[in-house]
Amino acid sequence: MTAPVFVDSNVLVYARDTGHPDKQRQARAWMTELWRSRRGRLSFQVLAEYYVTVTRKLQPGLDDGTARQDVQALLAWKPVTVDKQVLEQAWQVEDRHGLSFWDTLILAAAQVGSCRYLLTEDLQDQQRIGGIVLVNPFRSTPESLA
Repeated sequence: MTAPVFVDSNVLVYARDTGHPDKQRQARAWMTELWRSRRGRLSFQVLAEYYVTVTRKLQPGLDDGTARQDVQALLAWKPVTVDKQVLEQAWQVEDRHGLSFWDTLILAAAQVGSCRYLLTEDLQDQQRIGGIVLVNPFRSTPESLA
């Protein structure tokens, strides 16, 4: 794996979700490889979604301190800021592909972050949008992106 890989919040959440052990194992395999290869990328939107989900929605959830430590560690992945460029890019993707605005913000951040892949289970696996290949991390392995 050589190209940067943008990670959606659902992958981060599943890496902490003991209620779904198969998805947790797969998400952790992806995270381990992305840390090892230094290819992981995300946005501040993804970090915020992760924090809220694991502290407020996940059962059993994480305590605020543990979730904050996770977010602090993930800052090493050079989060993309949702700024004017990302917003305008998201609108273009939204107009072209009819996706939800939140999904287009993720795609736009991946584009601005020069990523080739987006790991998410929320969009169609292997679809290409704006130069980004969507990869369902629960249908593929990190080795498949070599």
